[in-house]
Amino acid sequence: MQRRTMLAAVALTLAFAAGVLSAGACRAADGAPPALAKGDRIVFLGDSITQGGGGAKGYITLVKNTLDEKCRDLGIEVFNAGISGNKVPDLQRRLQKDVLDRKPTIVFIYIGINDVWHWNKNPQGEMVGGTTKDKYEAGLKEIIGKIKAAGARVILCTPSVIGEKGDGSNERDAMLDEYSDISRKVAAETGTQLLDLRKAFLAYERISNKQNKHAGVLTGDGVHLNDAGNKFVATGMLKALGIDAEPVASK
Repeated sequence: MQRRTMLAAVALTLAFAAGVLSAGACRAADGAPPALAKGDRIVFLGDSITQGGGGAKGYITLVKNTLDEKCRDLGIEVFNAGISGNKVPDLQRRLQKDVLDRKPTIVFIYIGINDVWHWNKNPQGEMVGGTTKDKYEAGLKEIIGKIKAAGARVILCTPSVIGEKGDGSNERDAMLDEYSDISRKVAAETGTQLLDLRKAFLAYERISNKQNKHAGVLTGDGVHLNDAGNKFVATGMLKALGIDAEPVASK
């Protein structure tokens, strides 16, 4: 009996080493996010950063590759619902067609950059183009409410950066922090999982951007992700899904 138990334990160890039980990476441990399930459908909702995440080295592609490898027996599907220039009101208008109609079980919402970045003064000196704080908050709550009512889990991301200077001197830093606080508040009030990309980006920039550059660390232009930024975001999103693994690059 003892010999049989020992052989079974050895076989189990070898199976893990060989990756046969790769779905183990998709099972929740104590205190971890909920386990991924067979047939999960993940939608990534956002703006041009999300749209670009579907490229060969984009973060959505990296997440998909990792799920295909680590959780291959679950048959998880991934959908890109990012459109360049979008703000929270745009997501509200297209939520049914681009998200709910796809019957998702998990939805990442990565939004807020354009809601802040698009603010400009018109000839009359009025600030126009962005999203007011009250509309931003109400819009996020409406989006999250409808997704949850459809039975899907939501992971809300704070907006990342508009300029990579790590000393708080980017033009939009103060406003972006305010909108990130709104996202955090909405997550807390709606009981929604939060992926605090703003906090993670700022911490990384303080350590890795010693020259205080506007761009070139995690972004190509101060906003849109470069290869390192895509890998950084993919790592965070995988952890939000309960997977602590190096993102898998396309072959």
